[in-house]
Amino acid sequence: MMLPVNPFKQALLQKQLQIGLWLGLANPYTTEICAGAGFDWLLIDGEHAPNDLNSILAQLQVIAGYPATHAIARVPVGHGDVGTALIKQYLDLGVQTILVPMVDTAEQARAVVQATRYPPQGIRGMGGARASRWGRIARYGLEANDQICVLVQAETQTALDNLDAIAGVDGVDGVFIGPADLSASLGHVGEQDHPQVRAAIEDAFGRIACAGKAPGILMADETLARRYIDLGGVFVAVGLDNQLLARHSAALAARFKPPLAGAGLSTPGS
Repeated sequence: MMLPVNPFKQALLQKQLQIGLWLGLANPYTTEICAGAGFDWLLIDGEHAPNDLNSILAQLQVIAGYPATHAIARVPVGHGDVGTALIKQYLDLGVQTILVPMVDTAEQARAVVQATRYPPQGIRGMGGARASRWGRIARYGLEANDQICVLVQAETQTALDNLDAIAGVDGVDGVFIGPADLSASLGHVGEQDHPQVRAAIEDAFGRIACAGKAPGILMADETLARRYIDLGGVFVAVGLDNQLLARHSAALAARFKPPLAGAGLSTPGS
């Protein structure tokens, strides 16, 4: 049995636009609905959604039935002993592309990369479990490193200060700008469209691209999403499953009865 090539990583290397959707409902049933929608990638969120290893596994198994859609998973934390252990477990489940939040320094980025690589390139514990098809991919331990795609999140002023060094880390394939946390870090909580936030994101996209890495973002506002695509975004999530359900269910109800107080929904980003 051969190790599957990571198509998402290949697309980033070739700077081919990849459009994705965020999965926060933590349910394989809704994940399968989204897997058939035609997105290039789906992000299973382990940071801000009630996912555990079992629910992530179930969603990976569902997405595997839709080969045109690539599964990405976000760990809740990516550095330190806890982060290293979680990355190992996610990879052993068969995740080939991980997204790591709150990476503020090049040292943290290097630690993330190390956690995804088997020795001698890294410190990942030797064990493939589902990823190696329980040992049926005979060369998994020798070939897995080349197919792992590492995406790190820059979402604070500190990360922006260190962005060139972060993007320059060997083994980092893409840098994701988290607009919600970034706007808060810049003093504009909930104002992802604030001129200072937009300027910071646009500058970051240029710096990431100059480092030869892929810029990415989650932006549910269609106008802004298209703008960041035009600015060179390579992996762009354009919505969230939970927000799609919340918005459209509220809109349907409102067509038949007055909307509930507080039913307005802000534009998310992570």
